[in-house]
Amino acid sequence: MRILIADDDQLMLKTLEFRLKRDGHEVFLSRDGQEAMEMINTQDLDLDLVISDIMMPYSSGLELIGFIKQRFNNTIRTIILSGMGQENVILEAFRLGAADFITKPFSPNELSMRINRLKMSN
Repeated sequence: MRILIADDDQLMLKTLEFRLKRDGHEVFLSRDGQEAMEMINTQDLDLDLVISDIMMPYSSGLELIGFIKQRFNNTIRTIILSGMGQENVILEAFRLGAADFITKPFSPNELSMRINRLKMSN
């Protein structure tokens, strides 16, 4: 799969990049939602999945999901990561088209399992 990860936590980005590359995925990194939207707009990434934190500078994960929904009609699946377990944020993410939601902290193994589940549901 071709996966874009958007997170302002550099350690999280590098950890997920390492794990997902080890799992055989092609990985692209973005430090915030605005940069992720610019990458999607200006580069032909042909993404299968976007993994995004909710709270990021410039543009949030929810704004990123909305952008993907508007531009790609949810053909790019999204997984949202957040330390916030607020029900209204989770519901909004799913309303906007998120395929899954993972609360931080989480195991990279859990993320790999959820990505595999998404691949099988296509």
